[in-house]
Amino acid sequence: MILDLHSRRVIGWAVSNRMKRDLAIRALKMAIAFRAPPQDCIHHTDRGSQYCSHDYQRILHQHGFKASMSGKGNCYDNAAVDAFFKTIKAELNWRDTWNTRRQAEMAIFEYINGFYNPRRRHSALGWKSPGAFERKVA
Repeated sequence: MILDLHSRRVIGWAVSNRMKRDLAIRALKMAIAFRAPPQDCIHHTDRGSQYCSHDYQRILHQHGFKASMSGKGNCYDNAAVDAFFKTIKAELNWRDTWNTRRQAEMAIFEYINGFYNPRRRHSALGWKSPGAFERKVA
């Protein structure tokens, strides 16, 4: 999952049964297509092997990102992303069950695009949703 830290909007995501390089790359490519980020945009991740991979780093370089990684043992660098995962678990995963992976993926898509980005309010945004916050600052 890739989060725009300014607005807390989820701009890229992918689902898989394994945390591999291709999963992170699919989320990154979605975010790039959605946002078309400017040169020198900072892209921050933890130290996971998928983010350190040559392929992932090559894509960042091709698009002019400034790569940033958490310090070793620093759990606070990724607090906003960790908060999103806690939120989606509490508001979606722990409330429902699905019979197939496809059903779960559709539920996640609907949660992100139908609730989280357009309607879920955040204290860090003055109790505005990511969508409303972006419209206000545009």
